[in-house]
Amino acid sequence: MKLSIGIFSFMWSTLYWWMRPLIKWVLRRTTRLCELQRICYGEYKGAQRTCGVEFSLKHSRTPAIQKCVKYMDGKCQECTLSHDLIYYAVFAIVRIKNIDTKIHKRFTDTLGECLTQIWGYRQLTAQIECIRKELYNSSNPQHEEKLLRLWTGLMPGTPLEARMTKQWQHIGFQGDDPQTDFRGMGMLGLENLLFFAEQYPTAARHVLARSHHPKYGYSFAIVGINITHMAYSLLQSGDAKTHFYNASKRFLDVRVFNQFYCYLFFSFDELWRQEKPRDMMEFSRVRDKFEAQVKQKLKNPTAYLKCTSVLDNI
Repeated sequence: MKLSIGIFSFMWSTLYWWMRPLIKWVLRRTTRLCELQRICYGEYKGAQRTCGVEFSLKHSRTPAIQKCVKYMDGKCQECTLSHDLIYYAVFAIVRIKNIDTKIHKRFTDTLGECLTQIWGYRQLTAQIECIRKELYNSSNPQHEEKLLRLWTGLMPGTPLEARMTKQWQHIGFQGDDPQTDFRGMGMLGLENLLFFAEQYPTAARHVLARSHHPKYGYSFAIVGINITHMAYSLLQSGDAKTHFYNASKRFLDVRVFNQFYCYLFFSFDELWRQEKPRDMMEFSRVRDKFEAQVKQKLKNPTAYLKCTSVLDNI
């Protein structure tokens, strides 16, 4: 049965891609609107509309459109995207599609919002990747300063006895020197933890206190870095697009990603307590369950995780 469904799905997909140019041509002739116009006018704003525009641009067979997309993608990788470039892309697409902006004034604004989200997301993934690739270096004064701020944010009023001390284990690091725990996620792991501790101190200390539970406790910092990996993976894979496309009409910045991380960490802590694991050996099971739940939520085209409202209300 599964094999038959798979074969049917493959045949339908093949037929669709073969017929797609003809379908687009017929619809343009009958509606007098190009595919991008039909999406911008016909889809709900947010992820549903933006994903439609993204799909259309990605699969366009028009060389000029392909060239425009490639150019903008390059700017995202360089992290030099700007509003002026978005205006340039809108103007280029309007010209290539021969759209009369006097008649279709609404189209340019709507397309601009979608392109801001599409390429803003791609630039954000590039920015996050740069942070992740930066390794923690104890000889770097800025790195050390951020690490000490993390301690102060989580343990106010408790002085750190030394740079290398077992006190670090109190906030969930494995040994006397936290530097070794940042290897997998680089500075991104520290930046996420520090953002949580400084921007949502009540929530962060609340989670830290619960991580010390005698039966259901866990290593706060190590779990936090693991959640960084989850947030990073959801961003890079595109699974988190629905949330970010629905979250903002403006350019996405690192702060939005950090808020997403904080929401995941806080929500994971709640699930961990609900699951009542026997010990840390069950971490992978609970983590996989949590990630599956998050991905399921993000499949909804209207998905928007209310990160700030959840954390601000602690």
